[in-house]
Amino acid sequence: MNSVKFNKFLKANMNVIIPVILTGVVIFVGGFAEYLAEYKQPGANITKFGDALWWSVITITTVGYGDYTPITPVGRIIGTIVMFAGIGIAVTLVTVIAQSRVQRMQERLKSKTDAKAGVLAKEMKATIQDKVGGIEKLTKEEFDGLMIMMKSLRLTLLEGSKEVYKCPRCGQQLP
Repeated sequence: MNSVKFNKFLKANMNVIIPVILTGVVIFVGGFAEYLAEYKQPGANITKFGDALWWSVITITTVGYGDYTPITPVGRIIGTIVMFAGIGIAVTLVTVIAQSRVQRMQERLKSKTDAKAGVLAKEMKATIQDKVGGIEKLTKEEFDGLMIMMKSLRLTLLEGSKEVYKCPRCGQQLP
């Protein structure tokens, strides 16, 4: 039972989980690589693995306190890679969060407009059916009004079916 819930949670949040895991991997690998590049160098201040991990966390967040700094060219290259990875992961997370919020808002708006359109279409159908039932008693103006209502209902129903064939990104009609 719990594994089903866990799998459902993973599937629903995979677009956030992957960048978080990537962040952990970059921190660990970057810290380990920095430790290997710096720990034996004279004058280096990253001489313990814990210091290298701390440096990696600070670097990936682009805070860079300056308490630990690489002194070797290889260490600086590793630092650059860790910084760019941190920026890329942050941008990815912000994009994913913004995209999910936009999708939620679109779904809410669509459900509200679909419900209103459905109610209006049902009311219009009922009115048309009532008028068609007594078509022989309609005046010319009432008959013309009935024709206008039928055309309007048809357009409403056609527009609803066209929504299915629109591009979700730009809203353009698909063939």
